[in-house]
Amino acid sequence: MTKKLKVSKRSKFPPFMALDIMRQSTELAAQGADIVHLEIGQPSTAAPQKVNEAMAVALRETGSHGYSIAFGQSALRKRISQFYVEWYGARLHSENIAVTVGSSTAFALAFLSAFDEGDRIAIPNPGYPAYRNLMMAMGLEPLLVAAGAEQGWKPVLSEMEKWERLPDGLMIASPANPTGAVLSYSELADICSWCDSKGVRLISDEIYHGLAYGLRCDTALNYTKNAIIINSLSKYFSMTGWRIGWMIIPDDLLTPVEKLAQNLFISAPTPNQMAAVAAFDCSAELDNHVQRYAQNRDILLQGLPASLTEGAAPCQGAFYLFADISQYSDNSADFAARLLAERGVATTPGVDFDPIDGHRYLRLSFAGSTADMHEAVTRINSFIASLKINAA
Repeated sequence: MTKKLKVSKRSKFPPFMALDIMRQSTELAAQGADIVHLEIGQPSTAAPQKVNEAMAVALRETGSHGYSIAFGQSALRKRISQFYVEWYGARLHSENIAVTVGSSTAFALAFLSAFDEGDRIAIPNPGYPAYRNLMMAMGLEPLLVAAGAEQGWKPVLSEMEKWERLPDGLMIASPANPTGAVLSYSELADICSWCDSKGVRLISDEIYHGLAYGLRCDTALNYTKNAIIINSLSKYFSMTGWRIGWMIIPDDLLTPVEKLAQNLFISAPTPNQMAAVAAFDCSAELDNHVQRYAQNRDILLQGLPASLTEGAAPCQGAFYLFADISQYSDNSADFAARLLAERGVATTPGVDFDPIDGHRYLRLSFAGSTADMHEAVTRINSFIASLKINAA
């Protein structure tokens, strides 16, 4: 009898539900269904025009078809360094910047370079599910820090102080996915100071910077030199499929991260790096997108029933509404499945982001077109009305 081949235990973590639902909704659309996509945090707009033009130039250059060094092309790293001066007044050496294959690879590099198997990393709950999943695959232990409605949707340092053992690392995101919560400058400064004083390695996910409504976001770089800072061109810059991210690396992790990057992906795509330099000079075009996101957010907040929005997370930044469905269901996965099947609206169940209370929430992305937001409101309201009729 042939021995059954092994499948690793490290791969036994939950699926990324948002991508599963995107696959399902795409299959339905291919069959002719009319789907409104609110499930994925992906801008509906193309890359900036200057970037597309720069890509056309890059593809005509022979040098664009080979590897770059693992940390990325010098021109792009220097432009990212200049970007931190322009946006935050923060100065850093371009040698502390690594260009990565999207931010997801940067998370993997951060976890592998800064922690050993069995180490514990605190992450806000609700939070981005890939944090937990990657940590578990690497033998790390994610520790959920309450960051829900009772905590003002932000992690509270005093919660971790109660733990018998402090974590080895702390992961934060501001603006946060799925809640859109934004840390104030003083809150960010306190977190950075606490991590430095306690010997806790901080990882700051800043990929939604530029997407805040009536607020500005600061970088952890202005408060500590020990944090790993991660960003990408996917969200504000509207370049999800280009897979260009970056990380700012403390001096003590430069060599470990470089060795890991060399072996993990060799380099980010060279022509994409060449074209990406232009992205940092497209603020006028990109800020127009932010204005549209703000309009989309208002369409959802004003058009959906108060029962969904009054208990929702603040959505001060990013492009998500973490809606409260508790008056209608205690099973967000079932609620999302029915909403897709019965009204053609694709959303992501809250349990993807919060394994404790996520059954009460549904994430709606308002990164799409304004027309889609109006249509989504109509369909969701119709679905809610049908639930009330059935309950009666």
